[in-house]
Amino acid sequence: METDIAKVLSYEIKKELADRYFGFRKLIEEDKEDLAREIHLSSVNIENKIVQDLARLYILFNDEQLIQKFLELIGLDERMFFDPYLLESPTIKAKLFSEIKRRGLTKAGRFKNLVIDCYELLVEHVEIYRETYAELLESREIIEEEIKLFYQKNDIGSILDFLRNLDGPEAGSSSLQTVPQTGFSENIAQKMLIQPPAPIDRKLAIIPPLVPLPQIKSSLKSLAEQAFDLHGNDFKLS
Repeated sequence: METDIAKVLSYEIKKELADRYFGFRKLIEEDKEDLAREIHLSSVNIENKIVQDLARLYILFNDEQLIQKFLELIGLDERMFFDPYLLESPTIKAKLFSEIKRRGLTKAGRFKNLVIDCYELLVEHVEIYRETYAELLESREIIEEEIKLFYQKNDIGSILDFLRNLDGPEAGSSSLQTVPQTGFSENIAQKMLIQPPAPIDRKLAIIPPLVPLPQIKSSLKSLAEQAFDLHGNDFKLS
């Protein structure tokens, strides 16, 4: 009778430990899946807008030196999302500018305003992107802290040792007692670890804040005028 009660208690304790561990693990995995989904959506929606904004400006300047001057002016150290094919493909060019409104009385004026408007869009989308990136980074840090807190309160090695000894020496058929002891706890503990989410920058680019338009408007107009003098007459604006 006492043996039966001991077995029941042993079972209940094991069940409670398993429910607590795997219940928490399920919640963490769900949080990680939600985070991965949000990162993917940010990549598809926001980052793609920035790719298109920069592509438009690369096409408008269409000159190595002017592109470099533009990037230095706005605070970018590298040619993010740059593809030389953008400068050569009329199909991509037409698609990128199809939904951008033209304004201005002269062709030179429309070209210059197009540069300004495209940069305004870029600044807007980068601000949204950076806010979203910060939120995703915070979510990742929260998940990582939750995992650390759980392991502070639930040491897997100690739990495994406890389960191994729970049945007592009589329980010779216990799976935890019949396996080799050397390295077993370390091996299974490693497999049971909950891995933190991957760093955000593995999926999303780190984009610095851009210089606000009012601070560089005159310099940006000057670059636009130089770009128009180089190839603006060949740039078709409807």
